[in-house]
Amino acid sequence: MNAEFFKALDELEKEKGISREYMLEKISQALLTAYKRDHSAAENVDIVVDEKKQDIKMFAKKTVVEEVTDPDTEIDFDKAREISKRASVGDVVNIEVKMKNFGRIAAQTAKQVIIQGIREAERGLIIEEFSSKEHEIIPAIVSRIDQRSGNIILEMGGKAEKTEAVLLAGEQVKDEHLSEGDHIKVYVVEVKKATRGPQVLISRTHPGLVKRLFELEVPEIHDGTVVINSIAREAGSRTKLAVSSVDENVDPIGACVGPKGGRVGNIVDELHGEKIDIIKYSEDPAEFVAAALSPADVVSVTLLPEGKSCRVIVPDDQLSLAIGKEGQNARLAAKLTGHKIDIKPQSQA
Repeated sequence: MNAEFFKALDELEKEKGISREYMLEKISQALLTAYKRDHSAAENVDIVVDEKKQDIKMFAKKTVVEEVTDPDTEIDFDKAREISKRASVGDVVNIEVKMKNFGRIAAQTAKQVIIQGIREAERGLIIEEFSSKEHEIIPAIVSRIDQRSGNIILEMGGKAEKTEAVLLAGEQVKDEHLSEGDHIKVYVVEVKKATRGPQVLISRTHPGLVKRLFELEVPEIHDGTVVINSIAREAGSRTKLAVSSVDENVDPIGACVGPKGGRVGNIVDELHGEKIDIIKYSEDPAEFVAAALSPADVVSVTLLPEGKSCRVIVPDDQLSLAIGKEGQNARLAAKLTGHKIDIKPQSQA
């Protein structure tokens, strides 16, 4: 029985990554809890684990007395002599507790403690694994779709076997249609402890997803030659990316676009056709705002004294392009630069 028990611990460590030491500690706790169910206290009980002999034993320490008043902590002199011929009144003797004699409720209690220990260990492994992946991209498979809430249950591989995470409806890209079995990439926004276990907050809409995709696709960003200074995104529709280079010989926009547009094309494919504008970052706010309004041409940018705001003059035929459909281009440019932008046609200026 003990050999099978220790073999089960080995399999638990191998399959779920839960250490033998942790489980032996939980099992000892479970045995003490079970003993306490059948006795008044467990303070005088020791659990002895012999891994070489693959054996677990429980001993109750009892004081030798002439007359027993508390059978849980005391033993009659004559019975003590049966265990040790040297026992004297006042001595403490170790008496093996046969665990098979535990009552049904006590055994059930021990089982629950062990199960709870395994669950806590699994939660700990999830937190440990995914905390290291905060603000990173991880692959996932669509497991099922909740038609009522619109949430998508994803399956993500890891040390603690497969871990499920919920892609909330608000973190999904509008008009992106996913089906069970689809392989996608998600951005880990945050990992936090909760009463019902660890919560891994994932997203397909977060700007960090696009940033990480560029870091994976563009070697110059990965090695630090090209820097992503700012990013603004309306998921599923359009993203604006401001980049700069620490090496004057490296074109930051060209590096991001890649040969024949291959690098940015791969990212657009991953985002199911989302448009991406790559612009050159500038320390000059007026120059940065003008570039952010691309693809529209800009006549002039005037910084205004009240807060971070500016007035932009564009050719009359560029006004609609500068503002964009439903104001999207101007809105993203404002997010990218951190400036409020007031756009006027040249004829009114």
